[in-house]
Amino acid sequence: MEDFRHSLDEILATVDKIEKQVNEVEQFYQSTSNIQTSGNAKGSSLIKDKGREKHFISTEKLQQDASCREAAAAKRMQELMRQFSTIFRQITQHKWAWPFLEPVDVKGLQLHDYYEVIEKPMDFSTIKRKMEAKDGTGYKNVREIYADVRLVFKNAMKYNDEKNEYHVMAKSLLERFEEKWLQLLPKVAEEEKRLQEDELEAQLDMQLAREAAYANMARDLSSELFEVDNNLKILKEMVIQKCRKLTSEEKRILGTAIAQLSPENISRALEIVAENNPNFQATAREVDLDIDAQSDYTLWRLKVFVKDALEVDEKTTVDTAFNNTDITEDKKNNSKRKRDFFDAQAKPTVKRTKKLSIL
Repeated sequence: MEDFRHSLDEILATVDKIEKQVNEVEQFYQSTSNIQTSGNAKGSSLIKDKGREKHFISTEKLQQDASCREAAAAKRMQELMRQFSTIFRQITQHKWAWPFLEPVDVKGLQLHDYYEVIEKPMDFSTIKRKMEAKDGTGYKNVREIYADVRLVFKNAMKYNDEKNEYHVMAKSLLERFEEKWLQLLPKVAEEEKRLQEDELEAQLDMQLAREAAYANMARDLSSELFEVDNNLKILKEMVIQKCRKLTSEEKRILGTAIAQLSPENISRALEIVAENNPNFQATAREVDLDIDAQSDYTLWRLKVFVKDALEVDEKTTVDTAFNNTDITEDKKNNSKRKRDFFDAQAKPTVKRTKKLSIL
């Protein structure tokens, strides 16, 4: 019994682990299905195309691809920033750029309401410092620089009246800056589109890698379940070998009880018989079931199954008959009375499509 309990505990622990992994796999595929259903047509098309091309992507390969993409994108962005710096230099060297080269001297000019009007002050020296920063605090892309350059002029135009010289200079420089920006904009838009495609590519690669990992997990789970099933069968046989043989009376009651099952449960009972008897035609139109010809293992499985099935159907009289078969010797004198009662209760009450004869 100690060996049996130990083996059973191991199987239960394995089943718990498998159940958690199965739930994880199911949740992954459920979320994947939802994403693909709600995703755009282009994304779905790319997933299908890449699915045909790649069946497995290693994590190491994903990291290498990501590093290559990031390095290439960084190099292209540096070239765009170099081209933008030429525009920036032309604007800052203009004869009207001097008021915007350094932060506004709010105290010196006694602009007491400046911070109430201007939410985010900006100047060319601050922009240049961020463009040259090497500590990670600098600009990440050209549009960030473009936005700050515009902010310099917008702040000046917002704080100063339209007739003010600072307003006029800022407006004139902004128009000149926008003209030069429009010449660079197609390259910026092309790079942004490429970055978006690279990001989608990386997401698809990651998705395919995860699908491959979960597919492997599903295959491993299938093997583990097969092993658990075999171990359970071994334990069942161990239990049956320790059980006593059914008496003739118990076999007769079992045969009568099988005839009382619903059509679905009759089919399941016949499947139990067929599992250990390959020659038994469980699906035939007419079936002859010889109770005496079945092994002890099959009989005990049938007894447990039929008892549970009839309990579900609230046939408590049959359950009582089964329980009464395990009485002690001094109570066996009542067996005839019980047998007569059981026979009276065991008449089929459900019309069946399969003809079953209990031998």
